[in-house]
Amino acid sequence: MLDKLIDKIKQDKTTLAKFPEIIQEREIPAKTILLNEGEISKSIHFIKKGCLRMWFNKDGKDITMQFFFEGQAVASIDSFFSAEPSLFSIESIEPCTIISFSKATFEELLLIYPELNEGFQKLMFQRFKNYARLFLSRIKDSPKERYEDLIINHPDIIKRVPQHYIASYLGITPISLSRIRNRK
Repeated sequence: MLDKLIDKIKQDKTTLAKFPEIIQEREIPAKTILLNEGEISKSIHFIKKGCLRMWFNKDGKDITMQFFFEGQAVASIDSFFSAEPSLFSIESIEPCTIISFSKATFEELLLIYPELNEGFQKLMFQRFKNYARLFLSRIKDSPKERYEDLIINHPDIIKRVPQHYIASYLGITPISLSRIRNRK
């Protein structure tokens, strides 16, 4: 989605002149907070390179909700569209290259490029589908089954994400994750 949008904007001199900052990439180091829980999300980020995670704090422990990789968009969507405080923080796990759009710019781009709106709707549907699967998995699957599913369906997470974030995502402690991994 991002590459198609950038190519389209580069070819459209009017849009490029109107939003000169639109295709400026930003390099961010690992452990960079893009949004803190409780802040209002004012940007949506598209990942060209790297990995981000969305998490929240529960009694002093951070709980990872989702990981995002190249080609994906990330924002606290409810906060971004409602201008209410975010329930989540967004942080880089690896050094990243991102392109960020303000809400006003993004909304204007949706008007200029209706096909972007369709792509964004597909992205939102996929995000809700992922959340439903995660929710259901937490109810019906054991931690071992959740880990095995991660290995099969999301190998990038296993290869690129530190174990303590994976444990948090699975809803277990790092020690429990280590035990599950050692039983294999």
